[in-house]
Amino acid sequence: MSDIKKEHVIGTGTGAVAGAVAGAAVGVLAGPIGMAAGAVVGSMLGAGAGNSLAEVVNPTVYADYWRENYLAKPYYQAGREWSDYQPAYDLGYSSYASSQGRKFDDIEAELQRNWESTRGTSKLAWVDARGAVHDGWTYVENGKSAVL
Repeated sequence: MSDIKKEHVIGTGTGAVAGAVAGAAVGVLAGPIGMAAGAVVGSMLGAGAGNSLAEVVNPTVYADYWRENYLAKPYYQAGREWSDYQPAYDLGYSSYASSQGRKFDDIEAELQRNWESTRGTSKLAWVDARGAVHDGWTYVENGKSAVL
């Protein structure tokens, strides 16, 4: 598989997952059937957004950039590892793809709620992960990192 095609597959998959989570969250108001329908519709819309995002920001280049630079960020905590920060950068990337033009500040509360279900084994609480999520979001939005 070519690298370009691989990046589109990764972008599509990331968008589909983010869209499914968002769709299910919205659909929960209508009960289990609404939640399932929201997840399906959200994943379809998210897949398209993720594929488009992969055309603009290569997810492999994005991940490599943060893996090489997270230690120099002002929010980095000594003793923390890449595995603690990676889910935060991933959340910033995938949330921007599914935000449909909204601003970080407008969905920060939603991102905070999503952190618990997306953090995996990260030892970071939201207050510690927020900077990396915002930096990841800003990288995608502007093509450069933010300094918080």
